[in-house]
Amino acid sequence: MSVAKTIRHQVLQVRRGKPFTNKAFLKLGSRASIDKTLSRLVGEGVIQRITRGVFVRPRHCRFIGSVMPDVTEVLKVITRNQGEIVQVQGAEAVHRLGLSTQVPVTPVFYTSGPSREFRIGNLVVKLRHTSRRKLHLAGQRPGLALTALWYLGKNNVDTRVVGVIRNRLTAQEFDRLKHTDMPGWMTAALAKYDRDAPCA
Repeated sequence: MSVAKTIRHQVLQVRRGKPFTNKAFLKLGSRASIDKTLSRLVGEGVIQRITRGVFVRPRHCRFIGSVMPDVTEVLKVITRNQGEIVQVQGAEAVHRLGLSTQVPVTPVFYTSGPSREFRIGNLVVKLRHTSRRKLHLAGQRPGLALTALWYLGKNNVDTRVVGVIRNRLTAQEFDRLKHTDMPGWMTAALAKYDRDAPCA
């Protein structure tokens, strides 16, 4: 069986809606032959390219057409494929922690990689480069809290805000947040909450 036929056969075994990368086929042939075959499959409508090197066999629904994978599933694949650290953007973190009722319209994520955009169906997803210091504990609830603090800024973080965050974390998670690398003003705000919080 030729490289192209082997890749086609394996692609058709991938579960619909599950994103995959071109690296999954590296043992089958040269990078050029793999990319050429995947491009041909994209042209035939067998798969769709989400972003560079990431593809999916979309699920089909007779009411809404192609059903694309969840954003977080795509980001997991990109993270593994590119070796990036990815975290939700501050506005989304603030919303998830109950500090705002506004839901961001466009999904935005911070990344240790380059800034870029890609589409998942009709949804535009934005990746914005940021420093690794702002990506500590990414993918964990203490990391979500850290991202929210960075986003709110020194002048908008008070005891009430820290209290809301504390109530969304376990004692262990809050302790981990306090001991991560953060600016002095964040450390001071968390310390003030500990001093002012009523005893249990």
